[in-house]
Amino acid sequence: MIKDPRLLLTFGLFLMLGGIVLPFLMVIQILESTFFLNFLSWGISTLGLALGMVGFALMNRKQQ
Repeated sequence: MIKDPRLLLTFGLFLMLGGIVLPFLMVIQILESTFFLNFLSWGISTLGLALGMVGFALMNRKQQ
């Protein structure tokens, strides 16, 4: 398992950005809005949020 908080935070940030960019591309009709793509966007955004929270928790634990 990855134990470096900075790596988790960075990966979480990129996933959350992907979760923002995909719906934006669907709204401006560059990508076709499909059921799979909508749930993929939601899933990577949620996973990015979870990884970011774990990264912050590990960073906080490391500082104490």
